Amino acid sequence: MTLKVYNTLTRKKEEFVPIEPGKVKMYVCGPTVYNYIHIGNGRPVIFFDVVRRYLESQQYEVNYITNFTDVDDKMIRKAEEMAVSVPELAETFIAAFLEDISTLGVHEATLNPRVTENIQEIIDFIAALVEKDFAYEARGDVYYRTSKFTEYGKLSKQNLEELQHGIRVEVDERKENPQDFVLWKAAKPGEIYWDSPWGQGRPGWHIECSAMVRKYLGETIDIHGGGQDLTFPHHECEIAQTEAVTGHPMANYWLHNAFLNIDNEKMSKSLGNGILIRDLVKQIKPEVFRFFMLSAHYRNPLNFSDESLKQAANALERIQNAYDNMKHRLATASATGEVEAGITDKLQAISKQFVDKMNDDFNTPDAITAVFDLVAEANLYLQQERVHAGAVKLFMEQLEAFDATLGILSQQSDELLDEEIEQLIVERTESRKSKNWARADEIRDLLTEKGIFLEDTPQGIRWRRK
Repeated sequence: MTLKVYNTLTRKKEEFVPIEPGKVKMYVCGPTVYNYIHIGNGRPVIFFDVVRRYLESQQYEVNYITNFTDVDDKMIRKAEEMAVSVPELAETFIAAFLEDISTLGVHEATLNPRVTENIQEIIDFIAALVEKDFAYEARGDVYYRTSKFTEYGKLSKQNLEELQHGIRVEVDERKENPQDFVLWKAAKPGEIYWDSPWGQGRPGWHIECSAMVRKYLGETIDIHGGGQDLTFPHHECEIAQTEAVTGHPMANYWLHNAFLNIDNEKMSKSLGNGILIRDLVKQIKPEVFRFFMLSAHYRNPLNFSDESLKQAANALERIQNAYDNMKHRLATASATGEVEAGITDKLQAISKQFVDKMNDDFNTPDAITAVFDLVAEANLYLQQERVHAGAVKLFMEQLEAFDATLGILSQQSDELLDEEIEQLIVERTESRKSKNWARADEIRDLLTEKGIFLEDTPQGIRWRRK
């Protein structure tokens, strides 16, 4: 089965055919860096990381760009509140963003361009729109003339009259039409600015991505992604800007993830239900949140609750325990003889199941079902008194291959025990031998408090971290 993706532009699944064989040009809109990211921001960050990982597992070379909006109205207001400059504010929250996504196991992008590093490219892009009569200047501001781009609305499937209700900027008498959107904003006294042919000012929100996509990836890219909320106006405006200048499609495939709700309510500032990533991971393992995010199809709404996190933690624990059991049994497994018949065939069938589900528009919940099928087969095999090292390695390698895409396994169990805990485990073993059950139980409880859980198996004591 070849990879098929749901294209927001056409509203259907299409076979994925990159512009250049073996290579993928992918752009995902990044954050405006004026605050810490919340769990809603985590959904596109994690999903598109999985998309990138999966494409790489299928031997594609992925050029993955995600930008930083490091100057806009929100940043100017926040910088004033914090009594810092806009660049200082940006540095603080860019560092925080990179730290938070690293905690979530997200791989670094190929490049994270910033608006302030691409001002000249943005000015040149706006100038090209003005020259082609797709933009006009009005008292230091520059607006895009939406009526001239006849396909405006093709991504969100709305007409111009409907679209005016979703425009983020205020209606201004300087505009020819209410639907026109700003490309360049004249600076107010005391605000950060750059010189331009239209006076001192700064870029509008939409133009930055058009300029950076063209600079770093070219006139047409393979995949453009982001949250569902970006379909209109942001991505709609990007298409209008780019295609007016280049005359070519901006992206061949548009992918958008659905919203994350909290206790069945939409996240909003007014409800005060925006949980920060850095606060959440103090309470749960980052892998649990990542697993939770992948437990629903990316185009379906996902509800965040204590119960859903608990379910995710329990499910992930089954996978982690299976992997840890494999490592534990490998140490005592037999290396003689042949791998048992049928194991390779079972693993190949499960691997095909995983790939087929991921090829079906990145269907992570069904791909996770394949992971559990692998876990079930591995657990059944490990119940045998004698296991073959080669077979155990096959199970481990297959699970690791799945995890290279999903990124849900923890590697904490590879950490060494410190001397105190080692001595306690030895003492507990001796206590059991001497039938001092009270002391053995006491040590088990003490280790549990330290986050070390012991399991008595036929092959000896096995431990894992909480």
